[in-house]
Amino acid sequence: MAEYTQPRVEIVPNLCKACQRCVDVCKPGVIETNLENAFNELGYQWLVYKGEGCTGCGACFYACPEPGAIIVFKRTKAEEDVAGNGKAPK
Repeated sequence: MAEYTQPRVEIVPNLCKACQRCVDVCKPGVIETNLENAFNELGYQWLVYKGEGCTGCGACFYACPEPGAIIVFKRTKAEEDVAGNGKAPK
């Protein structure tokens, strides 16, 4: 049985070039500039996931020009059943 987790986005810091394309297409607005004032190996101040509010739509993944920079985690089928009908998975 899969453990319940909310959809979320993971941005790989050393691959992100901070082009802002993911920010532009993110409807819930859950991606922002890294506020730590740190820079990755490429010299960019990478983007980060705010920590909540992701719908798992994948728009950021498809907008990103850098392969592998964005990973979208979605619900499993059992988790979708829980969200859809209020019944716990068996």
